[in-house]
Amino acid sequence: MIDIQLLDRPLSPLTCTEYVYSPDAGGIVTFTGTVRNHTADRSVRHLEFESYEPMAIKEMRKIAETILRRWPARKVSFHHRLGTLGIGDLAVVIAVSCPHRREAFEACQYAIDTLKQTVPIWKKEVFEDGEVWVAAHP
Repeated sequence: MIDIQLLDRPLSPLTCTEYVYSPDAGGIVTFTGTVRNHTADRSVRHLEFESYEPMAIKEMRKIAETILRRWPARKVSFHHRLGTLGIGDLAVVIAVSCPHRREAFEACQYAIDTLKQTVPIWKKEVFEDGEVWVAAHP
């Protein structure tokens, strides 16, 4: 019912979507976060993601378990990249299946918002004119 992976290779939204498929789920929502080419008014060259992996997995599991309790979710999948990512690379994929679309949208929104607030994954933004470490959220 829960699939959590921290990976150092490209992510596949299809893999997450296939994992959460359930014959009684009419709604599957997938969130895909990509590396954009700017932050505010600065040009981004690439991002570097690091994590305290045991705690990150534990926190993602807590989020998934909350989703399974609060919504009629069938399955939840979290995949997050670690390492250096270029512009356009996928940084995170989250998929949730529920009987109906509204529930699936709500649960997926909760998943990404909570991940960004609680999961110990850090990113370094590398710009043309320097770099800065930030949490994996705005």
